[in-house]
Amino acid sequence: MERDMNLDEISDGKLYEANDMVRLGCGDCDGCSACCHGMGDTIVLDPYDIWQLTGNLHHTFEQLLSQGKIALAVYDGVILPHLCLEGAQEGCPFLSTQGRCSIHSFRPGICRLFPLGRLYEDNGFRYFIQVHECRKESRTKMKIKKWLDIPELRKYERFITSWHYFIKAVQEEIKTLGDEAQIKQRNMQLLQTYFLTPYNGKDDFYEQFYARRKE
Repeated sequence: MERDMNLDEISDGKLYEANDMVRLGCGDCDGCSACCHGMGDTIVLDPYDIWQLTGNLHHTFEQLLSQGKIALAVYDGVILPHLCLEGAQEGCPFLSTQGRCSIHSFRPGICRLFPLGRLYEDNGFRYFIQVHECRKESRTKMKIKKWLDIPELRKYERFITSWHYFIKAVQEEIKTLGDEAQIKQRNMQLLQTYFLTPYNGKDDFYEQFYARRKE
């Protein structure tokens, strides 16, 4: 999900690649879960996130919806899933009673990224650090790729780029559809293709994703 922003106001003014060193180290959060609260519907999930969640939790997409772990919302005309925060403090549904992430090894991409952001340009993206977001002080330097801790990061980055520009294209397409029934049909097609149709947890995700893109 994109948002209007002035990069100079929210970052250190620099753009980074995966091998760059950035002040991200927070001592494994050290009991802090501030960034797991009050995020509204901004933890938008992509197909890789759903592949990870359904495979590791052994639940279908529909089950995660019915359990209130995820929900659907409209982002510039496109219906997409997001983590469904709960309680007065809007806490992540996957936080333990000790305030620790119970799905840390397969947490969503936006959670892994924080407090980084992505700036998309020239059919790709670079990272920037949101200097006012994390409450931790005196963070240590570490490589972005280590912070993200995602297997086959280059493949993942290519997927993220592909998904971002695909969703942008669908959003532009929906603007041309004047009929509500057509808009609903397009959204249902997207949800069915990329989220509702189960992924095989034993097969390579990227092969499955690009096969669906070809269809």
